Amino acid sequence: MAISDRRARERTEREQRILRVAREVAERDGWEAVTTRRLSEAIEYSQPVLYSHFPDGKAGIAAALALVGARELGAAIRDRRGTARAPRTLLLRLAEAYLGFAEANPELYRIMFTAPTTLVFADPGSPAPLRDAFAAVQESVTPAAGPDDPGILAEVVWSALHGLAMLGRAGRLSGPNHDARVRLVVDRFSGPDRARSPAG
Repeated sequence: MAISDRRARERTEREQRILRVAREVAERDGWEAVTTRRLSEAIEYSQPVLYSHFPDGKAGIAAALALVGARELGAAIRDRRGTARAPRTLLLRLAEAYLGFAEANPELYRIMFTAPTTLVFADPGSPAPLRDAFAAVQESVTPAAGPDDPGILAEVVWSALHGLAMLGRAGRLSGPNHDARVRLVVDRFSGPDRARSPAG
């Protein structure tokens, strides 16, 4: 292996280690507990080495973790979707995967939505992991879209699920009604299977 290849591999490994430790600290102690000094001590690299990977320090680490989270979220949605085709089943599995991911990775999930606002999920110019995560949501809602724009419907469903995730985490929603809330979101957006009022 050429020296340049080895150095590139070692650099990638260092970067992944920094992100892994930052994520571990965040999930254990909260994102506020993540500092460049604490990371440097935990990974046994000097702060200049850390800044050589992430010149923006903690903000740069947050942006990188947001991409990691987006990649994992997109994969979780697709894995849970499986071979489902019915609009309601697709939406239910989307909700389960999305909310399950947010619950299992609370700090990573929070970082994904508090990292720099230049990280827009649905923008064509955004990094691939963000576009891919949004595509996974859109793929799950498209069969239910009917005459509606699938991209806009994806944003609305995504917003509803994000609200459930964040408000639930903050303890702002009635505890015993989680399943009912998810069912209501799914029923309202499940296209041909959409729940209708008695007058509708």
